[in-house]
Amino acid sequence: MRIFHGFENLPSFVSPVVTVGSFDGVHRGHQALLKQLLTESRNNGGESIVLTFEPHPRVTLGRAEGLRLLTTFDEKCGLLEQAEVDNLIVIPFDREFSTLSGRDFIEGYLIGRLGAEILVAGFNHRFGHDRIASDDPRLAEWIRVVRVGPCTVDGVRVSSTAIRQLLDAGDHAAAERLAGHPLP
Repeated sequence: MRIFHGFENLPSFVSPVVTVGSFDGVHRGHQALLKQLLTESRNNGGESIVLTFEPHPRVTLGRAEGLRLLTTFDEKCGLLEQAEVDNLIVIPFDREFSTLSGRDFIEGYLIGRLGAEILVAGFNHRFGHDRIASDDPRLAEWIRVVRVGPCTVDGVRVSSTAIRQLLDAGDHAAAERLAGHPLP
């Protein structure tokens, strides 16, 4: 897996298929998204690209109180590499970046800088400060979107928040079932 920091000095990607998110924990929900990313990129003869943020957006936006990250940055990179992602772009998430609209992010960065042809997005993902939903019809005007539905394990919808809650409740085994891998 190639890792790039920021959008400067990026190579030309071949038929890029992208997904975007914090990927804290790289849990089973993320893994379903990554599986679809790899399927789309391989079916289109292209490269898979994960865009993630550093630091976590809640830190930059001053909403990190009580935030317990499930993985360190290095652990996240290792899990993404195990998932066989071709490229990881780490976005330095700062106040300026946080002001981008969903349209500016998609048109200016995903399409403009990466040449993305397909966006794989979670069912509840939102883009930009205006929080454009992954099912917003405007997205289809800008880029082809493949949405991935929710993932459940033992009747529980998998999310980083659900895993954190299980850890806080002392149920490490259930948290690891949702994560799909050992947690520290």
